[in-house]
Formats: sequence, C-alpha cells, structure tokens
Amino acid sequence: MKTRRTRDRDRMDQGLITNPKDLERMQHELESLERRISTLEDEELEVMARLEDAQRDLDALTAQVAEADEQLTALGATRDAKLAEIDAELSTVVSDRDPVAAGLPEDLLALYDKLRAQKNGVGAAELRQRRCTGCQLGIDNAELAVIASTPDDTVVRCEECSRILVRTPESGL
Repeated sequence: MKTRRTRDRDRMDQGLITNPKDLERMQHELESLERRISTLEDEELEVMARLEDAQRDLDALTAQVAEADEQLTALGATRDAKLAEIDAELSTVVSDRDPVAAGLPEDLLALYDKLRAQKNGVGAAELRQRRCTGCQLGIDNAELAVIASTPDDTVVRCEECSRILVRTPESGL
C-alpha cells in the first residue's frame, strides 16, 4: 500500500494525470490509502504489544517450569535417599525378625503371615488401654473379661479386625 501511495503521489507530482476527474479520483484514493495504512499500522502496533505480552508470559512460564523441574529433581533425590534408608532398615528388621520367628510355633507364624497379608502388613496389634491398636476400636468390658481370663499362651484375636492381640501391662486388663 505504501508503494502504491508513493507511485500515485509521484504520478500526481510529475503532472502525468491531466484529467481533473482522474486527478480528483486519485486524491480520494490517496486519502483512502492513508486511512487504510494508518489502520494497518495501528493493528500492527496492537499485534506487537500482544506479542510482547505473550513473550513475557512465555518467559515467566518457562522460568516456572525450570523451577518445577529443579524441585522435581531435588525431590527425586530425596525420595531415592529415603528409599535407600527404608531398604536398609527393612533388611535390619528382617534379619532381627528371623531368629525370633524361628522360636515361634509354625501354626502361629502361618496365622500371623496370613493376617499380615490381609491387613496391609499388620497381622498383630497391641492391646493398649482397652483398645486394639490395629483398628483403633475400644473393646467392651465383657470381651476384656474373656481376654483377661484366657491363658497367656493362648492366641487372642480382635473381634472387629481379626488381628492377633498382643497383651502387655498397658492393656488395661
């Protein structure tokens, strides 16, 4: 459009258009071109402003993604370190458990392992202050009387969660 405007202006300035009607039409066309060029330049400025805003947003989001990636890497390293600690502790517990488990009756150990598999790794729970620590439910007085009268070498199970109850001095019996 600018090229066309320049060409038409040059033609008018050089006197190449002699017909008054053509000259008037050319002047109207130049005015129309000026308006159109002005409109297009305004639109271009708006697009450039939006592009700058979008670039700022992109830069901010890129920085956030980089920060999140750094945090993810740090958290992954922390997780791996904690897993290594847990694995080491687990192997220690397993090695400590093996000699103790060897002295238990096989049927009791089989019951414990079965319950542990069913109850998310907790097959036995302490009876503490008249409450099963496995299901966290209180045990009524009648059931406590039955448990108290049961010999120490008899396996007692919680009526609610079926875990083996381990009686201690803190049981409240």
